[in-house]
Amino acid sequence: MPHPLLATSTENSLPIWLVTESTWNTVSAQLPKVAQGFAKAQGFEGKTGSHCLLPDMDGNLFGVAFGLANDDAKRRDLFAVGKLPTILPDGIYRFETDAPDATLAALAWILGSYSFTRYRKRNDKSVRLVVPKGIDAEEVTRIANAVFRSRDLVNTPTSDLGPDGIEAAARQIAETHGATFASIVGDDLLKQNFPMIHAVGRASATPPRLIDFTWGNANAPRITLVGKGVAFDTGGLDIKPSSSMLLMRKDMGGAAATLALADMIMGAKLPVRLRVLIPAVENSISSNAFRPGDILNSRKGITVEIGNTDAEGRLILADALALADEERPDLIVDFATLTGAARVALGPELPPFYTDDEDIAAEITRTGMEVNDPVWRMPLWSPYMSQLDSKYADMNNTGGPMAGSITAALFLHRFVSEAKAHVHFDIFAWNNSTRPARPEGGEVQAARLMYALLKKRYAS
Repeated sequence: MPHPLLATSTENSLPIWLVTESTWNTVSAQLPKVAQGFAKAQGFEGKTGSHCLLPDMDGNLFGVAFGLANDDAKRRDLFAVGKLPTILPDGIYRFETDAPDATLAALAWILGSYSFTRYRKRNDKSVRLVVPKGIDAEEVTRIANAVFRSRDLVNTPTSDLGPDGIEAAARQIAETHGATFASIVGDDLLKQNFPMIHAVGRASATPPRLIDFTWGNANAPRITLVGKGVAFDTGGLDIKPSSSMLLMRKDMGGAAATLALADMIMGAKLPVRLRVLIPAVENSISSNAFRPGDILNSRKGITVEIGNTDAEGRLILADALALADEERPDLIVDFATLTGAARVALGPELPPFYTDDEDIAAEITRTGMEVNDPVWRMPLWSPYMSQLDSKYADMNNTGGPMAGSITAALFLHRFVSEAKAHVHFDIFAWNNSTRPARPEGGEVQAARLMYALLKKRYAS
């Protein structure tokens, strides 16, 4: 079924003219005189992001003009129409002129309507869009629903979403699609050789765990997703300042992105064998917290000296990646809110990704632009591996003062040796301010692009 924000009939719908500064005069000339005059009086010229509610002779709403970037603009936001649901009065609307990408426009409409209402009720609006011709409304709905669920997870504070809550959310998604689900909890992590996941999460009152579910034909191409599920990060004994803890509910954003992607893959029934691994922990402070200077064993057999307990995400991912690698899958993709250095380099809106597979790197960059889920490739610069040297162990969990996102990626890459390809996304998982289709708060980054890429690879 199409999303509730999409209408299938044009009955009682109001037109939206998507215009640019160069096309507005042509479109305006076709409107009734009263609408033309009102737009002129309002100073509407079709500028990007501007809108004008056009009246009829009786003062009722006749339609809407909305400005998009010119076709020759170097960068157009294909989600621009996601602003409309937040500014239009209740009603059913239709695109009277074609959107640059009708599928992305419909998706933006839905994503722009998102609000997090678990703790605070919002004024309900009913702003619906007639499904544009030629798009797959059910596909758009699946993607939007997956993003909504994962945005909710990122926005939920740890008081209601600890490691056990992440497990419950993963279990619900897995069971919805008939996946086989398992979880290794607490001291069983030590028994089954996941020592670094255990070490990072053992100080919390809620035991650490490794969430593991599989779906699909065992003989299909093997795709394994790994997501960082740190429900809250105090920094451990290397405690963060309070200002840096305010957004730490989002430190499980990698797990949320992983679940969103898995939801899309299973919902579309892509012909792959999917495995999802989420190490879920809370990095807390207690008498049994792991310490700076500790040396941890890992599932891979690599020993790791702890240079900083606030570099915990890579530790839990390393054990999960080692498990993923043992199956020699066709592709491992991990998502993690891993470093502040990535934000310094590229800001919150453009996550870096790392891989040594040239073909998939080109696909990711191209697909990200196509589906308006942009990322930027950063180098796995092997000379920087020396920054992770340790005098007492095989490696340290922190590098030097520079290239922090790169050294974190190099650390993770050390634990993948058998998979045909490995991609690491260092995401932010948060919108600092509202943009069209991307309201302030939790965000799902890089999942839509990877879904589109996998769909092209395996379902076309």
